[in-house]
Amino acid sequence: MGLLSRLRAFFHRKKDDAPKPPLLGIALGSGGAKGMAHLGALKAFEEEGITFSFVTGASIGSIVGALYAKGYSAADMVRIIESLNRREFSMRLRPFADMEFVERFLETYLDGDFSTLRLPFAAWVTDGERNEGFSLGYGKLARVCTASSAIPPFFRGVEIGGRRLYDGAFTNAVPADACRQLGAEVVIGIDLAAYARPDTERGRVARLFGTAYQKMLPVRYTEDCRTRGYRHADIMLRPALGEYTALDVSRTAMDRMFELGYEEAKARMEEIRALIARESK
Repeated sequence: MGLLSRLRAFFHRKKDDAPKPPLLGIALGSGGAKGMAHLGALKAFEEEGITFSFVTGASIGSIVGALYAKGYSAADMVRIIESLNRREFSMRLRPFADMEFVERFLETYLDGDFSTLRLPFAAWVTDGERNEGFSLGYGKLARVCTASSAIPPFFRGVEIGGRRLYDGAFTNAVPADACRQLGAEVVIGIDLAAYARPDTERGRVARLFGTAYQKMLPVRYTEDCRTRGYRHADIMLRPALGEYTALDVSRTAMDRMFELGYEEAKARMEEIRALIARESK
């Protein structure tokens, strides 16, 4: 073998021996308007050049996840939120409303089925009859995302395949395990409810309302719906959203929630990069 051939073989071998980063997945949690923090976190990942190969989400996380898998950037998604008539949306929030108007809005950006996505994606939904959750990765995108976001008593369930489906948060608020099932080797989760106020800190009227609310539900929260994601995520981002609720749609609140998601992702970036390096092959 000549010198040139040996040099080519040497550099080719070195290239093949270079560590390959793990396949990254992101699991986006439930939280209504607090989903703005997802967009802030995604902006931080974009700035750092970190991309994800697999995406899952529950409730608002399913909508953000589907948009990400479709190819929208964080800035694109902010513009989509800004195009939403929040006043009209709020006026439609009445007990057990049909989600058709939400589906129509989403179809503008999430047209077609899962085959149109650039990345593997699945939404977590809850079967109302069995009160069991499962990962849904096929069908009409906009409809699946509305099913994953159908939280009573504001909305009634969405029928898909003969089953009445509800918000994925009832059974798996941050579906990190579903992300692993898609093929992710390292999973980053985002928990929007990490700093939600416990019932013991709420006023008596609020606690009574909460009890009545639970009795109205056609589905129930499972015991591990909040903790399940932690068992399967390698790193869980926890934006400090404690002072906000799922219904805080004012411009000031949404801007701040975006910032908190961005700040949390940036603060954990060194840890995330170390994990990626450690898991590289």
